[in-house]
Amino acid sequence: MKVIVCLLGLLLLAGQSLSAQEIPTVDAIYEPNIRTVLLVPLLGNDPADPALSLNPPVINLAENVSLQLSFDDLTADYRPYRAKLLHCNADWQRSVLNDIEFTFEYNDYPIQDYQLSNGTKVPYYHYRFPVPKVKLPGNYLLVVYNERNPAQVLFTRRFSTYQTKVGISPNVQFSSGPQKRFTDQQVDFDLSYRGYPLIAPQDELKVVIRQNYRDDRVVTGLRPTNVRAFDNLLEYRLFDLKNTFPGGNEYRFFDIRTVISPASFIDRLDRRQERTLAYVLPDAPRSTGAYVLTDDFNGQYVIDQLETHNGSTQADYITTVFTLRSQELPGAEVYVNGAFNLWKLNDRNRMTYSPERGGYVAQIPLKQGVYNYTYSVKGIAPPVARSGMSIDGNEALVEGNYSATENDYEIFVYHRPPASRADQLVGYRKVGVNKRK
Repeated sequence: MKVIVCLLGLLLLAGQSLSAQEIPTVDAIYEPNIRTVLLVPLLGNDPADPALSLNPPVINLAENVSLQLSFDDLTADYRPYRAKLLHCNADWQRSVLNDIEFTFEYNDYPIQDYQLSNGTKVPYYHYRFPVPKVKLPGNYLLVVYNERNPAQVLFTRRFSTYQTKVGISPNVQFSSGPQKRFTDQQVDFDLSYRGYPLIAPQDELKVVIRQNYRDDRVVTGLRPTNVRAFDNLLEYRLFDLKNTFPGGNEYRFFDIRTVISPASFIDRLDRRQERTLAYVLPDAPRSTGAYVLTDDFNGQYVIDQLETHNGSTQADYITTVFTLRSQELPGAEVYVNGAFNLWKLNDRNRMTYSPERGGYVAQIPLKQGVYNYTYSVKGIAPPVARSGMSIDGNEALVEGNYSATENDYEIFVYHRPPASRADQLVGYRKVGVNKRK
């Protein structure tokens, strides 16, 4: 998807100063001491439920569900933060709306809920912020900045709100392309706009499909293959395979909720005075051979501390050591990837080759919990170009692609009503494929 990319190469510097028009409308962290940024919908009766982080930040305005932001500051010094909202169109570019058109109050919010970590080797401040309700359905960017220096943006997170004006009937299956039948998944669907006035439905609606809540796994620009005007129905059965996604593989996972003894897929623990190291069991490539069924979180992670179940302030930061058994790949850059790094391939998750370990190694400080991850390669064998997708690294080189993989898909439907100056999210549906029973 298109984003504002002004000064993007410089934004990896901590605390980069930006004006409102220069803020890239992407999920990003610009301050290295800011970690574990979670934006979750508060579903159910327990706002502290760790599993809430497995849900995407997409909420229905008609329901009594709010979003909560949380993050940690590893400087362990209190710093005052503030937040503001930016409204975006379907392509995640800034809209022309004024703040008063989509907010109920002044668009500048103090973040006042904070706690100091308790009993951890790595001290930090834990912040929470209830995201204010908005007036309009659509895309938003939550911007958190330094109160003492408003031009200093610390991080940004995307979220969406919707109103159900059109119905979505999805059908996810193996790709209809003979050569991709065993590697790709195809998302067909119907859109029903009965009761919602559209003059030219085949042109007015913008459809976006996203895989596993990843903004680098997105397809846009789809047009209906059949318009059933009398039934107020649009059919999307694309023969050019633009609505297909690489199936990928089930995500790898490990459990560092406790440091008393090694948990699932942890080889050993090294408890030092200033920090604890957890060595994940060495991995090997899975791109050849048969598909193996395993349960996963589709790339997400859960923060929790096993002994106290208070992951917010009592979960420690564990230096997690990853090892990928492989020969050195000349000219290649290998990364550990996952939602824990917002699906970015950067210095925080880059691996280095270690002849002593017989593969690629990375050390990443992670808050205690259960994590999904995958491996991605840049520099050699670039990923196959796919319509509308901004795939950076090649995951298939290590992980493989299988159409039998269990994945989640989201379908977003946008419309700009007459006399409106911005796109609104008028339909949303989440659907899983190959779900386990």
